Amino acid sequence: MKRPDFFVIGAPKCGTTSLARWLAENPGVYVSPVKEPFHFSTDLHRQVRTAAEYEALFAKAGEGHAAVGEATTWYLYSRTAVAGIERYSPGARYVVCLRNPVQMALSLYQHLVFTGREDAPDFLSAWKRQEARARGEGIPRSCEEPAFLQYASVCALGEQLQRLYARVDRARVLPLLLDDMRDDPAREYRRVLAFLGAPDDGRSEFPVRNRAKHPRSLRLARVMRWGTAVRDRMGLPRGLGLGRLNVKSEGRVASDPETVAMLERFFAPQVDLLRTLLGRPLPEWTGTPEAAGPGAGNAQPVAISRLRP
Repeated sequence: MKRPDFFVIGAPKCGTTSLARWLAENPGVYVSPVKEPFHFSTDLHRQVRTAAEYEALFAKAGEGHAAVGEATTWYLYSRTAVAGIERYSPGARYVVCLRNPVQMALSLYQHLVFTGREDAPDFLSAWKRQEARARGEGIPRSCEEPAFLQYASVCALGEQLQRLYARVDRARVLPLLLDDMRDDPAREYRRVLAFLGAPDDGRSEFPVRNRAKHPRSLRLARVMRWGTAVRDRMGLPRGLGLGRLNVKSEGRVASDPETVAMLERFFAPQVDLLRTLLGRPLPEWTGTPEAAGPGAGNAQPVAISRLRP
């Protein structure tokens, strides 16, 4: 068995599912068949707990694989994951997918609704519930990890990337922007292969995986989430694809301008920090908070420091 030597560590709703699938289909790359084993994020919900269970995911990795890895999108957010990876796989390489935190927060809410973890009727309601949920109040029973619902801190990508750089040499980190993956997926895919030292398989098609979805029934989404939790606890395999039966439509929900303006103001320091860390201007991420006027959305941004899990 070859131990994993690369990790796609985040962030949620930033193109990681597509990238992991493209890499898994490259015969020179081995990717864990279980996406998001959460093995090293000991401060979050863990799907694969024991070392034996974890290493079993890589039992089929062989000498023909130039790179061996896994993709757990919450490792970047976790306070423990990178330290654990460094102990387990010294010299590991990290791929970090990023996007505008404003769009990430809205997409994350939509994803959590679809997967039955979020019961707030709209994003602004979910945003306002963060402080109560940080105290353990109002957590949907179908949400196995309360930290998933802390949109402010989960989407603080600047702080998370800065923390990663403080621990890992930048030469071992490849940041990717979802905007770039959309513009030229072939170019970005081959950047990843070069970073991993993996062969180019000549891939020319880059289908998008895990698009934003809307459920037919919120109740059914929660029931299916409970079923998934039971299945995971029993160690049963995935793959029935029952979630597809509850897809009403695909595509992002249009957000009201006041909510977007509020988020742009709140995440402006994160965008500034990312701009510095990445060394690129990110003009397309610059919001126009003045457009919505004072008090937009009647929502008070919650201090990120108060929302640490």
